[in-house]
Amino acid sequence: MNYIEIDKEAIPYSFEMQLDNITWGFEVRYNAEYDFFTIDLLRLDDLIVAGEKLVYGKPLFENVQTKPLTPIIPFDESGNAKRVGWEELEESVFLYMMDGEFDE
Repeated sequence: MNYIEIDKEAIPYSFEMQLDNITWGFEVRYNAEYDFFTIDLLRLDDLIVAGEKLVYGKPLFENVQTKPLTPIIPFDESGNAKRVGWEELEESVFLYMMDGEFDE
């Protein structure tokens, strides 16, 4: 499975990537007080979703009409983690792209 790398040391930051032949913008943030991450979703500089919280095992943007067709799910293949905090993200939990096309 492919996954989206998150550079925790660069947060807050933005990046673009192609999913399903469409360029999407992502803005990553971290809430240190409550130990969680959020991602904004943009398309053509239009904000689609602001502050989508990363929840373990839950697809990002699932309640949004305009979104990548490829599900992006915070997941730990080892099965040890059950949350997406600072200690887990990019250590055991990664943002996996479950289906569809991925172009770096």
